[in-house]
Amino acid sequence: MSQEPDVKPKLNLQIQFEGNHVTVKVKADMQFAKIFKAAETKFNKTAGTLKFTYDGVRIQEDQTPANLGMEDGDLIDAFLEQIGGCNSSPILHNSR
Repeated sequence: MSQEPDVKPKLNLQIQFEGNHVTVKVKADMQFAKIFKAAETKFNKTAGTLKFTYDGVRIQEDQTPANLGMEDGDLIDAFLEQIGGCNSSPILHNSR
């Protein structure tokens, strides 16, 4: 008898952005940098413009679904990356 090679199962992950969903099929040990790039292409966004969270925690590019204990069908939320946001105007206080 011949042994079959040890095949790592693929996961179907759901990525949600502004009410739109895409499904990406990935290996559990694939780094998220590649997954993010594919998702940004599917959402027609420039690379690096989205941030991704899983269970409310930001996902880093060097992490993998296996690192986060993800399972088939898990949901990732995507948001536009906010740059800046600092208000440089002085705070006015009501003095009495």
